[in-house]
Amino acid sequence: MQQSVLTISPPPHFHFWRTAYSHGWCDLPPFFHDTENKRLSRVLTLDARTCALATVSADNKKLHITVKSVRPLASVHKKQIISHVRTCLRLDEDFSEFHNAARKIPAFRWIATTGSGRMLRSPTVFEDVVKMICTTNCTWALTKMMITNLVEQFGQKFDGSLHAFPTPEAIAASSEKYLRKEIKSGYRSPYLIELAERVASGELDLESWRTSDLPTDELFKQMRQVKGIGPYAVGNIMKLIGRYNYLGLDSWVRAQYYKQHHKGRRVKDSTIEKYYEKFGKWRGLFFWFEMTRYWHDDKFTT
Repeated sequence: MQQSVLTISPPPHFHFWRTAYSHGWCDLPPFFHDTENKRLSRVLTLDARTCALATVSADNKKLHITVKSVRPLASVHKKQIISHVRTCLRLDEDFSEFHNAARKIPAFRWIATTGSGRMLRSPTVFEDVVKMICTTNCTWALTKMMITNLVEQFGQKFDGSLHAFPTPEAIAASSEKYLRKEIKSGYRSPYLIELAERVASGELDLESWRTSDLPTDELFKQMRQVKGIGPYAVGNIMKLIGRYNYLGLDSWVRAQYYKQHHKGRRVKDSTIEKYYEKFGKWRGLFFWFEMTRYWHDDKFTT
């Protein structure tokens, strides 16, 4: 096994561990994490024959990527790894406006002072969408089982136990019946097959969502046309492409809101939406970090 170390200079006001732990994706393959040593790892696909295990850690000045591979990596592969890590950690996005807004609100100053605000995402929109579909109408344990099964069944193998996230072509070559039986994806199975087929054929360009110049409401409508992703899923996918106008409500965040603002009493979704209107285009991000602040306070502090 070959090993090398790559380094990245992060942007100002960036906190690696708070970014790594900002979203449940860190708990879904091919991501995995080491809480004690504050490391985030994942298997990355570099080309049809090459994948690598990248483990990211940080000191006060740099991000360090320890890379393991079966064979020595070409310079193009190392550039790919750096690009993937930058994408996952959102290093090329400017959060200064959001941090300035947070500093003006006492309850949210902690976001700016700790370098929080970024949400971990996958290297590709395809992976984010597949994972989001697998979070709908189920427990986190079931989500983790479905994603683990997908990765192990269809992902490029790195070693005896680790795999990369599957390509659209790999999932498209399967069947709804197989997904129902072996992946345990239930009613989501036809949606996953159709999504993979459309992406593999080039009919659907999910990656363009990250750079789209469409107004947010128009992009929301475009995304809703993909079978299997309703308002909840689209609202959360929006956050992962840098659009924060939507909250993305599900049972877990609703329960958190009820607890924090209404002593556990249920309220209408419209009440929740109205409460966050004052945060403008950043409302989805303020909402997410308010609902997950206890993660940072209890487990994910520096």
